[in-house]
Amino acid sequence: MDNLTNLYGFIRRWLSDPSVEKAVTVAVGILIISALVRFLRRVVINRYIQDANLRYHARKVVAFSGYFVAVLFVASVLSDRFPQLTVALGIAGAGVAFALQEVIMSIAGWVAIIFGSFYRTGDRIQLGGIKGEVIDIGVFRTTLMECGEWVNTDLYNGRIVRQANSFVFKEPVFNYSDDFPFLWDEITLPVKFGSDHSLAREILQNIADKVVGRYATYAQKAWRDVVRKYMIDDASVSPTVTMVFNENWMDFTLRYVVDYKERRATKDRLFT
Repeated sequence: MDNLTNLYGFIRRWLSDPSVEKAVTVAVGILIISALVRFLRRVVINRYIQDANLRYHARKVVAFSGYFVAVLFVASVLSDRFPQLTVALGIAGAGVAFALQEVIMSIAGWVAIIFGSFYRTGDRIQLGGIKGEVIDIGVFRTTLMECGEWVNTDLYNGRIVRQANSFVFKEPVFNYSDDFPFLWDEITLPVKFGSDHSLAREILQNIADKVVGRYATYAQKAWRDVVRKYMIDDASVSPTVTMVFNENWMDFTLRYVVDYKERRATKDRLFT
């Protein structure tokens, strides 16, 4: 009986310790915040947001907000007076900001990507010298399925690349698929002197109309939207053939628009 009494007294004294009380409060608070974040991500967002891209970004925002609230909660519980905490955080923040410039820039880049429409998951982009398809946008990094390098044109090469979001402020972001999901491409064919250049032009134009003419209809509508949105001159999206002379040949160049994912396959059909 005496042992139980001593144990009970020890537990009461232990629980009455302010440090232990704060630790318990922090643990319970973090559990509640985690449960709320999980409920919002798995139940509310999945049930009420139907668009896949919007649902993806909503999950990211909820997760980031949960981390932020948890940090504020822990800081407020462990501080006797919040104003003093603010001063301490300000002093510490100056040093942390200097030491973690790249991390802070990446977080700012993530905010710019989400709300500034730099790119979305599924877009084909070139970021920081790396070209690929966006498969994930994290708080610190964008994950790409890389294209090119030792593989010609726009095919996947199998490497997954994680690029810091801070690059959106440092280098141009090339987006192949945002407002105008088509590319202009060209092929050049040499024809020897003395050939019927009119017939050569006609053959090339007929082939272009047959193989890539269908893109012109879709591209024309997309291009009209671009012209309305930006200060840009109108341009022809129909296949065109031009000719120049060089020392040995008549060079015919076929210029056309094509879906950004089908550039290599389309070029193969044209050459065939």
